[in-house]
Amino acid sequence: MKVAVTGARGFVGRHVLAELARHDVEVVASGRSGGALPESGTAKLRWLPLDLADPPADCFAALDRPDVWLHLAWGGLPNYRSQYHVETELPRHVAVLENAVRNGLSTLVVAGTCLEYGLQSGALAASAETHPTTPYGAAKDTLRRRLQALQVDCPFRLTWARLFYMYGDDQPATSLWPSLKAAALAGREEFPMSGGEQLRDYLPVEEVARRLVALALKPAERGSVNVCSGQPVSVRAFVETRIRQNGWSIRPKYGEMPYADYEPMAFWGEPPGSD
Repeated sequence: MKVAVTGARGFVGRHVLAELARHDVEVVASGRSGGALPESGTAKLRWLPLDLADPPADCFAALDRPDVWLHLAWGGLPNYRSQYHVETELPRHVAVLENAVRNGLSTLVVAGTCLEYGLQSGALAASAETHPTTPYGAAKDTLRRRLQALQVDCPFRLTWARLFYMYGDDQPATSLWPSLKAAALAGREEFPMSGGEQLRDYLPVEEVARRLVALALKPAERGSVNVCSGQPVSVRAFVETRIRQNGWSIRPKYGEMPYADYEPMAFWGEPPGSD
């Protein structure tokens, strides 16, 4: 079996490559140019170029005609409010993935986002209607709809994997976990943050990678699925638990940062099989 991974240099992509190395599969990876290549842990990996801004005539052939394409690429993050997602990223991804399908790709797994749900609260099933309130969420949601419409003309298997809140090594420095870790290791006494009462759905990135690979290695027509824990955890509890587990002396300073207005105070995912 041959699996293509686009966005393989990114936070999730690096962990997906490590997870794929545990399986007897051929891996074709592509990511942004520049920088060191992630360690794959396997000799069954090849890096092939695929520029989303200047794609080849046959994107499927460019990645050596994989059995499954696991698409993790997306630029412009973590600025969720930028129109860049709609104006630049969205048309690039539509063009590349549609090209691959029309040239023979049979199975596609794409990373979506919980921000597609918008300001809906509580436990959210993958079958729930989407109401994105950010350009990033809207762009992802539109890509999903375009791919589903494409299935009418070009039948292929699609899994739209909505990712919730992840944490782990190689995460962007502005995210909660690396910010906390950096402050603690720098010896700071306090960590300024929001009130911490938000309820979120957290998974370590290694588990996210494991679930994405499991979806890719069992090709099927799944539609939308949540990649989530199904367990609401407050941001306050998340921070305090990480501090305690690492034996740090840093103290959270609650109420120093505002709550994000593009997220509800309390939402989490319903895992596959529960909705």
